[in-house]
Amino acid sequence: MSRPGISVVICVYTEERWEDILAAVSSVRAQSHPALEILLVVDHNEALRARLTEEYPEHAEHAEYGRHQASGEVRVLANAGPRGLSAGRNTGIAASRGAVIAFLDDDAVAERDWLRHFAKAYDDPRVLAVGGRTVPIWASGRRPVWFPEEFDWVVGCTYRGLPPGRVRVRNVLGGNASFRREAFDAAGGFATGIGRDGDSRPLGCEETELCIRLTRARPDAVLLIDDRAVIHHRVPAPRERFRYFRARAYAEGLSKALVARSVGAEKGLESERRYATRVLPAGVARGLRDAVLARPGGAGRAGAIVAGVCTAAGGYVLGSVRVRRGAVAFSIPPLAATATATIGATTATTTASTRTTGPVMPAAPASPAAPAPGGADE
Repeated sequence: MSRPGISVVICVYTEERWEDILAAVSSVRAQSHPALEILLVVDHNEALRARLTEEYPEHAEHAEYGRHQASGEVRVLANAGPRGLSAGRNTGIAASRGAVIAFLDDDAVAERDWLRHFAKAYDDPRVLAVGGRTVPIWASGRRPVWFPEEFDWVVGCTYRGLPPGRVRVRNVLGGNASFRREAFDAAGGFATGIGRDGDSRPLGCEETELCIRLTRARPDAVLLIDDRAVIHHRVPAPRERFRYFRARAYAEGLSKALVARSVGAEKGLESERRYATRVLPAGVARGLRDAVLARPGGAGRAGAIVAGVCTAAGGYVLGSVRVRRGAVAFSIPPLAATATATIGATTATTTASTRTTGPVMPAAPASPAAPAPGGADE
């Protein structure tokens, strides 16, 4: 069976991650299922864009003569939208040629079979998105003893409570994800104003909002996580500290308020209810048990879970108030019609579409799929 060509988008913004960016690109070039192309989208940093263009000159050469590049080569692009991760991803989507677009964080490296597992999942035509498992690489060499696995999403990694294997989920996690091109034709791109946009707060949830919007537009869509599609994500020392933990939890609450505004609280918080009522209480119980047994960090982990929940809840309340007052705005921009992909027997074409913000009317329940139902949170 001919499998889809995959474009890999890596959004970058700072020269401080230069070595990480090179490592991310190298990991994609070493895939057992070769990438059609690698797109480095630079977020309003001309010095970094120039340096990357010099590092990967094939992009400039092909652009000069108006030719498409060979498989697996690197293209360096400037973010064509406002500052931020969502606009950078949208720039990559619009410029890409693959029938599938995958996203990799600029401070992560993918295991050799990462794209192979993504590609295989798309053998099912109902599958419109596939995510993977993200493993932390702690700057200190090991997990902080107080840091609960249930909150690994704070550092952009797969957290305890997600179902194992290849399972159906509500949303994928953006730093390790892929989408069929037609998903963006149906739902539009990533909403700007929800995720990271140059603000000092570590916001998120843009992929959560997109995935929910996608399943509203395509009720038959299947979204999966395959934990064999593994990447390793660097966690710098400042993010190992409780101060960042608290700030990220608060920002998550703010972001979830925007998601609820866009797609409705019932769907926007569906997975969070299970997480808060089942996964987190079990984590607190484990922490307290470890404390009783004099195991290191037990009380700290239990306390961090409670603190994280309270901080996120506070962010959600404040974010909801701001949304009602109209103090926070976001938009879903159209994607430019720039890409046509023909890989083997697979052809995909993007068309521009206009999307509006605000709640989306509920769709009929999705048809049952082979993977067991599940939920994932950003």
